[in-house]
Amino acid sequence: MNDSIEERKADHIEICLEENVQARKATTGFEDVSLVSLVHKALPEIEREKIDLSTTVFGYKFSAPIFVGAMTGGTAKALKINAAIAEAVEELSLGMGVGSQRAAIENQKLERSFSVVREKAPTAFILANIGGPQLVSKYGIKEAKKAVEMIKADALAIHLNALQEAVQPEGETTFSGLLKKIGEIAQALDVPVIVKETGAGIAAEEAKMLEEAGVAGIDVAGVGGTSWAAVEYYRAKKRQDSFHQRLGETFWDWGIPTAISLVETVQSVSIPAIASGGIRNGTDATKALALGASLVSVAYPVLQPATKSPEEVKKMLQLLIGEVRNAMFLVGADSIQKLQKVPVVLTGKTAKWLRARGFQPELYSRRST
Repeated sequence: MNDSIEERKADHIEICLEENVQARKATTGFEDVSLVSLVHKALPEIEREKIDLSTTVFGYKFSAPIFVGAMTGGTAKALKINAAIAEAVEELSLGMGVGSQRAAIENQKLERSFSVVREKAPTAFILANIGGPQLVSKYGIKEAKKAVEMIKADALAIHLNALQEAVQPEGETTFSGLLKKIGEIAQALDVPVIVKETGAGIAAEEAKMLEEAGVAGIDVAGVGGTSWAAVEYYRAKKRQDSFHQRLGETFWDWGIPTAISLVETVQSVSIPAIASGGIRNGTDATKALALGASLVSVAYPVLQPATKSPEEVKKMLQLLIGEVRNAMFLVGADSIQKLQKVPVVLTGKTAKWLRARGFQPELYSRRST
């Protein structure tokens, strides 16, 4: 079983690097979001280089509200990738998450691909990771604590990947009782517990239930970026598994767009929301922050640089941070707190969806800095 998990993780890396696994027709929804104060603030009345990008979330002070999302672990190639990311976030005072630690929990020999993260990033914010389906089937507080201790993590993510499990040949599709298990772990651990989706988004109803269960934050991870149904499509294609290939094809674009999921979450709960899912540049990141995200998480854009060197990862993250700084300058916001008061116009499918669901997108456009 351990060998098959390790092989699966290697497949995931290879497919993400070599195939187009991005959403096809589904988009993040950020194309419907414009940062405005009469469209463009011709008189920003601030100094770009004095903009304060720092923010404190989950008790950690980030130099910028940028986080490198969970990607990998449990296979040899993952060690280099995780080490490169860890070095970069340590130098930039940011944070990162690791991929599912299931493989290492079940096979101690694979721990190194995860523990290297804390070795390379002794002071950065590190997020451990276990899967929701495993909590239902066999994991509990003991395994959750082991995941945290393995990398001396600052918090634990419990990932929800119902879509991937539903199209994966080895998929575990028993999710009944998971909310209760999440609540038990949130109460038992000494570190914050964050629940994250993996590319299909979180709706208001689930966000409220998770907050009531005691989680400290929610990573919405909406549709519009990497599709794990697409990843499993390519795995099935390689194995000539026509049934699961068809499932991957059919559900390639399934989910709630990131911008919509973010608004539904931030308007429904009082805990921090992390925006992820298809965020590819600093303008999208700035839009997410203006809509109320506490942090913005990116994964796929970091993967290719991480196969090369820590320096390449650092360059990519610095570019993203620079774009955020530029966008904040152009809307006249010299801090993250002020950015979240900037007028935002939501149009198109995003506004239509939100109105149909009982939200008021117009409230964002009536803000005043």
